[in-house]
Amino acid sequence: MKRQFLLTFAFAWVSAVVCAWGVPIAVAAQQAAGQQQQNAAPPQNANVPPGNAANGRKLFVSFGCYQCHGYEAQGGSAGPRLAPRPIAYAQLMKYVRHPTGEMPPFTEKTVKDAELTDIYAFLRGQPAAPDVDKIPLLKQ
Repeated sequence: MKRQFLLTFAFAWVSAVVCAWGVPIAVAAQQAAGQQQQNAAPPQNANVPPGNAANGRKLFVSFGCYQCHGYEAQGGSAGPRLAPRPIAYAQLMKYVRHPTGEMPPFTEKTVKDAELTDIYAFLRGQPAAPDVDKIPLLKQ
């Protein structure tokens, strides 16, 4: 009985130590991976036709995209974050036409390719969130 207790206690202690050291290491690794993704230029967007970001913002609102994805495409309760750094242009076009989730399809009759190009320009033009270290309110 005493041996069982000691083994359980030792296991709990080792688990606590691993969790205490593992979480900061995992967070640091995730932040480093995110930083590498931010610094890497996506080659898949090299052939994206230029679009009008200002018109794309208006279209994003008029087609109701904001209802699920937020006004700045930051994501919401019903739709994922789309900006900054949206998926590849070809993937976006394909998904908008034939979505697999809860999103309704937007056919060529509803949204023209040129309009989707403008929306994509809006998504690409969204600024990235500032670093946590650069937010004065969080430095207190």
